[in-house]
Amino acid sequence: MLDNRLAWHESDVTIACCQYAPRVGDRAGNLEKSLQMIRAAAQSGARLIVLPELCSSGYVFNSREEAYQLSETVPEGDTIQAWTQIARELNVYVVGGICERDQALLYNSAVFVGPQGHLGTFRKLHLWYEEKLFFEPGNLGLPVFHTPMGRIGLLICYDIWFPEAFRRYALQGVDLVCVCTNWVPMPAQQPEDLPLAIQLCMSNAHVNGLFVAAADRVGIERNQPFLGRSVIVGPNGLPLAGPAGFDTEEIILAECNLVQSRRAKTFNDLNHILHDRREDIYGDFNI
Repeated sequence: MLDNRLAWHESDVTIACCQYAPRVGDRAGNLEKSLQMIRAAAQSGARLIVLPELCSSGYVFNSREEAYQLSETVPEGDTIQAWTQIARELNVYVVGGICERDQALLYNSAVFVGPQGHLGTFRKLHLWYEEKLFFEPGNLGLPVFHTPMGRIGLLICYDIWFPEAFRRYALQGVDLVCVCTNWVPMPAQQPEDLPLAIQLCMSNAHVNGLFVAAADRVGIERNQPFLGRSVIVGPNGLPLAGPAGFDTEEIILAECNLVQSRRAKTFNDLNHILHDRREDIYGDFNI
């Protein structure tokens, strides 16, 4: 019998970004909240569900010891096991942020699970501010996950400030970049302005012909406010869903055919976003 999951390729798939407020130190409560959001997204038709950064543990740690206590191993940890179980039950794919422990080392990571189980892990490459006190820089590179929906890459928050990551993914044939994030207000930006993070999602989607799905958190944690404004962007750089609200827990959804990203790289009969690169000028800067 033909596996219905294979029909997602070359057909529309609904992507969800779940925006909510994890609580630092409450691993059990955070897991239960994430499962509620996954189930609600699936009931709304989502088949690929993106959760915020460090949603298993919370974000603002008081010490490395606290971060270590809230960490989990992959794929044995309770959060990953529960996400895998619900992904299998609901026939969905889930990308979510965890505090990962690898022996004595800690990583700000995103795991990718599906009906088949744990598909892989991405470790944040570019650490923001005090994350450098708790985590090691990611050492797994930019893995590409081949799914029935299309080719998927992962990034975490500050990683989107580095265009090299998106370009490398584009050169590897990625269709969608899922971003687990905890965006914070940027200095000098006014509340009524479109957040720079969303502008980066839009511009990187456009200049690389990629879908981008960024799931942010909301709330205030140990005096640190978070932006919300989760967004799903098409390969033309325009939002397909969102931006979500500043302080609302919500799920945004967009129906996408991820394979369209491969056609979106052709702007017209004479221009292709990757083929037009002047590698003879860039030299060793080959992205």
